[in-house]
This record gives sequence, structure tokens and C-alpha cells, in this order.
Amino acid sequence: MTTSPISSLRCIACGTQHEVTTARFACQSCGDLLAVEHDLDALKQRFGDLKQRFDQRASAFGSGVWRYHEMILPDLPAASIVTLNEGSTGLYSRPAIDAFVGCKRAQIKHEGENPTLSFKDRGMTAGVSWAKHVKARRVACASTGDTSAAMAAYAASADVPGVVLLPHEKVSLEQLAQPISYGARVLALQTDFDGCMRLVKQLTESGEIYLLNSMNPFRIEGQKAIGIEAVHQRGWKVPDWFVIPVGNAGNISALGKGLRELHALGLIDRLPRLAGIQVAAADPFYRAYKNDFAQRQAVVAQPTVASAIRIGDPVSYDKARKVVQGFDGVVGVVDDQAALDAKASCDAAGVHICPNSGVALAGARQLVKDGVIGKDQEIVVIATAHGAKFSQAAIDYHSHDGGPLHNTPRVLPAELTAIHGALG
Repeated sequence: MTTSPISSLRCIACGTQHEVTTARFACQSCGDLLAVEHDLDALKQRFGDLKQRFDQRASAFGSGVWRYHEMILPDLPAASIVTLNEGSTGLYSRPAIDAFVGCKRAQIKHEGENPTLSFKDRGMTAGVSWAKHVKARRVACASTGDTSAAMAAYAASADVPGVVLLPHEKVSLEQLAQPISYGARVLALQTDFDGCMRLVKQLTESGEIYLLNSMNPFRIEGQKAIGIEAVHQRGWKVPDWFVIPVGNAGNISALGKGLRELHALGLIDRLPRLAGIQVAAADPFYRAYKNDFAQRQAVVAQPTVASAIRIGDPVSYDKARKVVQGFDGVVGVVDDQAALDAKASCDAAGVHICPNSGVALAGARQLVKDGVIGKDQEIVVIATAHGAKFSQAAIDYHSHDGGPLHNTPRVLPAELTAIHGALG
């Protein structure tokens, strides 16, 4: 006996429903983005013991995404899952980080602990699994670095050829090395990320190549596990705020979607507030927020240490706008120096994060200073990637008096007296 599907695809603007097996992710009626929509009543009826299921899978299930299978893609057969044991990332509390931010408790949800060292793995396990399920013959993405690494790894695991479009000389060497190593066809284009994004949409428009950027709604389903897992790790106690860096805006969209579904299913008793933080060199979402989202704005993104969010025209703008408005959220902006100082503070507490994560941490600190976040409130800051993927940024900061927390290596003669002198 077959059961009826729980999920469908619906346009976020006009509401038109689309075949869930489509390889095109723009609405055929109005051109806006599609979203996976779950029948939550049917989900509750079919799986009435979700908390118990999730708890029991703590050690029996290798993935911190598919641990929540019923909430991610309930219609996906287990045999189609492509996993590298992603998720189950740390949620860190450090007195030094609390002091830096200036609030009661600032926890770091470290997505850099995923297999390819970024949160993108959560989206790619879902996106590539669905691509396998619908028998896609090739997958593709545009990337500022982390997306390409994740897509290439999961495509290789699924034995599906992958194509990566990167902006030439605008990603770190560590990020470039990953898709090359995983065997994807890597095309370095003489443009920025927004140019790569335009071209990959054209490349995949016919549906013959399966698009795996964040406009793919199945990727969003995997990424929403970040918030689900963070709340689960807190004993299902919701923090006052989630703070997250914003580039293409898919991650804040996913975070909001997962939290709203948790609340609708009765797994949490309230919703947190959300803060999206942009870097000043690429701040179109912040500019729109300051104008009450009266008009969507695009910018020409400038060079920044936060290269993974150097995006001037976010693909998931409309989804993110609705999430910010629906969660009584705010959008902030910080400069490169603030981001690097925040990164250095977090690194020195033993939690090594990327500059893009430093943007979120610096934004949390600024929101506390501005009184938007209360000093007695609890925050979860989403760290999106590992600092090891951005070693040059750390070397530059610590080698050239880059900021107040710099830890410059000292070159000494190979003599014990010199070492004693350096140690005081």
C-alpha cells in the first residue's frame, strides 16, 4: 500500500503548485522561487512521536541532517540518501565569547565541522539526494567557494558528474582545491559571483543539468537542520536570538523555515528573533532593510575578507525578506576590521571560524552595543565555515599588526636564552 506524498512545491509569490520532480526552480507562472511545502498535519498524523524518533537516532544514525528525516524530505526513500555523515556539529559556550559579545550567553554553532568544512554540506546532502532520486545525469552550481566544495564532494559520492562555475581568483586556495580534488569540472570565469550565478541559471534552464545553488528548494530543506539541531542540543529550549551571516540569503531563509515548522509541529513553544548580518562591501540586503524593504537593491560587491558572502544580488532575497519580517528580525552590517577582530576573539577561545562567521559575531556584538539585543539575552551565532579554509586571512591579521588581538610570530636565534627572553 502506497502512502500519499507529504511534500509539494509551491511558488513563494503567486502560490502556483509545481511537480515535485521538476528540475526547474523558477515558477512557470510568475518567475519567482519555489519552496518545498510540507503538509504538517499529515506529518503529525503519520509521525506523532517526532521528539522520540529524533532522540533515538542520536547514536544510531550517522547524519545530523537525516536524523530529522521526517522534517527534511519525508517523501525521499532512505535508499536515495547520499550522506557523508554531515551535521552533528558543536554548539560551543565560552566565557571569553560571552564577554566579547557582551551578553548573558553567546553560543557558537560551528558548521565548519561538517565534512567539507562548511554548512553547505547540509544543503548538498539533501539536494544531491533528491537529484539522485529524480535520476539527474549531471549537477552544477555557481559558487564563492564553499558551495562548490560541498557539491563536488556529494556529487562524487553519488557518482554524478559535477560542474562548478567560480569567479576567477576570487576564492581562497583552500576552497579552490576542494572541487578540483573531488573531480568536478571546474570553470574559473572572469567575472564575479553574480556573473557566475546568471550563467549557471542559463546553463541549467532546460532542466538537462540539475541546478544545486540555494534557489534549489531541496537544498534549503537540508540547511534548515542547522536550527533544528541547535535547538535540540539546547534541550528544545529556544534562544532569544539566532544571528547569521547573509550573502546569497539562502541560509537565513532555511533557518527561519525550520524554526517555523518546529513551532507548528509543537516541538518548541515559541519562536526566536533572527538577525542577518552583512559585510559593508556587499550589503544589498541591509540597504533594503534600512528602507523597510520598499525596494530590492543590488550592488556591485567590493573586495572583502568575507569572500563567501561577497554577493551583490542575493538569489534568495524574497524568501529572506519574508523570514526577517515574520520573525521580528533585524539586518545589520559590519566592516572587514570588525569581522576580523571578532574572528580573532573566537579563534583565541579555541573555536576556529572563518571571516564570514566573524561578520555574524561582530554583528551580534554591535546589536548588543546598540541595545537591540539585551545584555541578559541568549544568542546562538551560526558560524558557517571553518577558519582552516581561510588561512591567508588569519596569517595577514596576525603577521602585520592587523588588529588589537594580533599574535605576531617572533623570529629568534636558535638559542635557549633567546627563548627564555621571549617568554619573559
